[in-house]
Amino acid sequence: MRILVVEDEKRIADFLGRGLESAGYAVDVANDGTTAIELVHAANYDMIVLDLGLPDMDGLKVLEKIRLRKVSPPVLILSARSDVDDRVKGLEHGADDYLVKPFAFVELLARARVLLRRGQPTPEKLSVGDLQLDCIRRKVTRGAENIELAPKEFSILEYLMRNRGRPLSRTMIVEHVWDMDYDGLTNIVDVYIRHLRSKIDDKFPEKLIQTVRGIGYVLDAPEK
Repeated sequence: MRILVVEDEKRIADFLGRGLESAGYAVDVANDGTTAIELVHAANYDMIVLDLGLPDMDGLKVLEKIRLRKVSPPVLILSARSDVDDRVKGLEHGADDYLVKPFAFVELLARARVLLRRGQPTPEKLSVGDLQLDCIRRKVTRGAENIELAPKEFSILEYLMRNRGRPLSRTMIVEHVWDMDYDGLTNIVDVYIRHLRSKIDDKFPEKLIQTVRGIGYVLDAPEK
């Protein structure tokens, strides 16, 4: 899942970016309203974390422009404005939640997960064969065995499972899971797929992750 952080204070933006990435999300950062609006029109985000005190325009103006889109993601406002009137104003302008600075990151993460669940029509639990993935509790099991995954491994597996039977290119995987463009040289996807296979496939007779020559990878259960 991809999140846009709109925050002009570099320290806070870096803090949010690192924290959300460590939780398994791909993150873009915009330091002003103009850049934020450009990014929203150029990419599809699953959620936006929006500061109100931006250098070039009020964050509520950015929110209004986001809400003009036919499809707009959930928005979590971050602001030092703590008055009830300010919070009500933010929600009336179309924000889905409002968090006052300073805040605890664990609270922001919990609120983000709630908003992401609300904005996703897809199931909270995924299964392919005997492989089970709980998107909310971020747990993976195969058969009776619990499988521990690193955040990026979990994100790749979730992406593969949500696209069961559909071949996904390395470009698609990189752009969905990492905040970077695929340059045709990196083997980062292949490295993580090897890690995933060692955890969810190697010990089991049925192999779920298959290589699609010339394209990338696909996850599916073999037909009985």
